[in-house]
Amino acid sequence: MIEARFRGRLGGFTLDVALEVPASGVTVVFGPSGSGKTTLLRCLAGLARIDGRLSVGGEVWQDGRAFVAPHRRGVGYVFQDAALFEHLSVRGNLMYGRRRAGLGADAEFDRLVARLGLDGLLDRGPGKLSGGERQRVAIGRALLSNPRLLLMDEPLAGLDAARRAEVAPYLEVLRREKGVPIFYVTHDVTEAARLGDRMLLMRAGRIAETVDLAAAPDPGERTWLAARLEQVGADELAAEFVLSGASPTVARLAVEALSGGSTPGRN
Repeated sequence: MIEARFRGRLGGFTLDVALEVPASGVTVVFGPSGSGKTTLLRCLAGLARIDGRLSVGGEVWQDGRAFVAPHRRGVGYVFQDAALFEHLSVRGNLMYGRRRAGLGADAEFDRLVARLGLDGLLDRGPGKLSGGERQRVAIGRALLSNPRLLLMDEPLAGLDAARRAEVAPYLEVLRREKGVPIFYVTHDVTEAARLGDRMLLMRAGRIAETVDLAAAPDPGERTWLAARLEQVGADELAAEFVLSGASPTVARLAVEALSGGSTPGRN
């Protein structure tokens, strides 16, 4: 299990959260701008320090007596802007992650490079990559560090529709194949439903609700659902989602996403 309790202030922002989720699968962190999504990830990574307690798989990373430094937590972090090392090639960026784990180029390196479609890009510099390619390299670098926990902060938000479509299938494959637990920040309900096992709904620095995404509407039906929304209206479509097994929260958020009402944000 991953158990966390953080309560304190960072500048003018107050975070007050308690969570307990399985150390497996994808936990989506969802909420409007300023709700504390990125702050929560930074606390999990140890990049921000707020009073509290954190244990991952039974190992305490933070409590009243101890605080494990970020580089000793075994956390992979994928930012929205990729944050590649511009002076290194794609191979160099990927190997940076591998060296962090005390490993070299091996079968796992080759496997992940192939899985992410990076075979033909290894000798390129980051400046010669598209946005989607840069994000795939960032994801590969994080995974090659052999993380115990993977944190992804809106990795698709900075991409246009074509680049999002390019990267999203890789995330779905990694979700199925990798055993590492993932915290995934997004403001896109379709993305949440496609990738997530559960969702932490955040408001004003607190977790307002934890939602099981198993019964979320199928994101592959988006075109049909948009037409249905226009036909019957938001309230009726939300009611249909609930009747099909979705929680009221997921139903409401799905309707908001279809109507363009979801709010992006990085806090």
